[in-house]
Parts: sequence; C-alpha cells; structure tokens
Amino acid sequence: MIDESIFKHHTVAIEGVRLHYVIAGRGDPVVLLHGWPQTWYEWRRIIPALAEKYTVIAPDLRGLGDSSKPPGGYDKRTVANDIYLLVRKLGFERIYLVGHDWGGPTAYAYAAAHPADVRKLAILDVSIPNAAWEKFPMFNRRGTWHLTFHGVRDLPEAIIEGRERTYLNWFYRTAAYNPGAITEAEIDEYVRCYSAPGGLRAGFEYYRAILTDIEHNKENAKSRLKMPVLALGGDRGFGQAPLMSMRELAADVRGGVIENCGHWIVEEQTEYLTQQLLTFFSE
Repeated sequence: MIDESIFKHHTVAIEGVRLHYVIAGRGDPVVLLHGWPQTWYEWRRIIPALAEKYTVIAPDLRGLGDSSKPPGGYDKRTVANDIYLLVRKLGFERIYLVGHDWGGPTAYAYAAAHPADVRKLAILDVSIPNAAWEKFPMFNRRGTWHLTFHGVRDLPEAIIEGRERTYLNWFYRTAAYNPGAITEAEIDEYVRCYSAPGGLRAGFEYYRAILTDIEHNKENAKSRLKMPVLALGGDRGFGQAPLMSMRELAADVRGGVIENCGHWIVEEQTEYLTQQLLTFFSE
C-alpha cells in the first residue's frame, strides 16, 4: 500500500499559469516531471522511497492534471521555465531532475537553460526533439503516428471528446510490456484530468509545439550539458534511443535499456527505477 498521507498538495501562481504540485519528504530537492497522457500521479509509487532521503516535488505540467490550461506556452522551454520559477518560489536552487515522456524534453530544456542549477539529470524513455528528427520520417513510423495526429489543430479533440477513456487506454495498454501495469484506478485518475474542460487540447498542444522545440534544441545543442545524465529506455519502448539522444547533448551520460519494460517505466519497473535513481543521486 502507498502511504498517500505524505503527499502534500499545493497550488501556486507562476506568470500566467497556476501550477498544482505535490511535495513530500525532506532534504535536497528532486523534481519529477511527468509525460502524456499522465500527470504528477504517475510518480506516486516511487515518491515514498525517494522522500525518505529527499524533498520530492512532482508538479502537474502547464495545462495538465490540476494545473490551469492557458491557451499557449507549450513549447518545452516555456514549460521548463514554469518549473524553474516553481522551484525558486519553493526556496530551492540546485535540484536533481527527472523527466519521463514529454517531461524528458522539458527537463532537458531546464538543464540547458540553468545548467549550474541541475545537479544530475535523468531522462526516461524519450528522445529529445532536435535536428535529427528532421532527417528521418519520424512522423510516419509505426508507433509515432500520434505525433502527426495530435499536431492537427482541433481535429483530435473533436474526434476523441466523450471517448477519452477508450483513446487513452489504447496507449496505456499497447505501449506497455505489461498491459496491466497501469491499474484501472490510475486510469480513472488520468481520464478525470484529460476529460476536464481543455484537458485534451492542452495535452495535444505539447505535440503542436514540436517544431518550435526542435528549433530551440538546435540552439541548446551548441553547448553540451556537463552534469551527469542517466538515460533509460524500456526494451519494448524507446530502447537505446534515450541513451543515444543524450550522448549527443551531454558529456557525461550513462544508462541503457531496461528489460521486460515498455514505455511506462515508472509503473512497469518501479523497484528497479527507484534503485537506479537513488544510486545515481547518491554517487
């Protein structure tokens, strides 16, 4: 059983957006950034173990979960700035930073903008949108069809509204090595958030900002990150892509592939991931 009594929920206004976040524990700060179609809730299984040694901060990214849903600002540089301002408002400076799915590019944008403030960076089952994305037919490959679909203005919302559970459930099941790793109760929570007014649109805006992200990351790539980086992919997920992606962008990168794991590393390999993060942070 997860002791959810340690999760303290708060909301704070940050330059045009209201961010909901969960905080737990004491010690040096660890910031956990979720992806799509999830919220801070994806981290609930590992927060208790991390909170024994660290102050864990798990925000709902701009537009997602119980954060407000502004009309714009979904490029990852802007989303990362939200998190930077949140960290500063909480009185912290140097952090350990972890990002999964779209939380990964957001974490990279944070580290690129504030390299002295990120002690260590972990990227989970995602590659960083950069110049390499323009050289391959990324938007036509099997498994990435949704990048194009979500990028179409208004159409996905019109088709999916009222069918959120059916649509999201497809991703939770087909992108997993273990289709039951994300429970029905967890799906209920995600559907609650993405069924809220503006929830679908905000999620798709993360995809509609990809071309802007690529241009930003071309600029970011001119200076390789110097902090230690851990990059992990599921063998049924992104595989070696996170490691190879980060080796192009950072000087000190370790990691690899997690066996018997799909895209949902936090749920599918909870204990393994927890131990990897604790070891990485403490080295």
